Amino acid sequence: MSENNQLRDVFDAIADPTRRRLIRLLAEAEELPLHELTAQFQMGRTAVSKHLTILKEAGLVLDRKVGRETRFRLNASPLKEIQDWVAFYSKFWSGNMLRLKQLLEEEEE
Repeated sequence: MSENNQLRDVFDAIADPTRRRLIRLLAEAEELPLHELTAQFQMGRTAVSKHLTILKEAGLVLDRKVGRETRFRLNASPLKEIQDWVAFYSKFWSGNMLRLKQLLEEEEE
């Protein structure tokens, strides 16, 4: 686990398309209440809340109460772990493609 004391793996949290869409919606807005998030899906409030809980456990979503309403916002810092993982493999593929290009150029000569 990373230093922000996550209860759930970030990779697990973003594995679901619904949760990725929630992340996108929260990234596009500063903060959204549950009812506005629920309106974006073909599922009930309870199902959306369960997805938000998983994102909260991974440290990707923060919430706060405003009166009787719960508002959610994105905490993108845990996504750095995914960015670092993808960057490693990006270097791997870039290196392999460069070697393949060199091999093909050698064969042409």
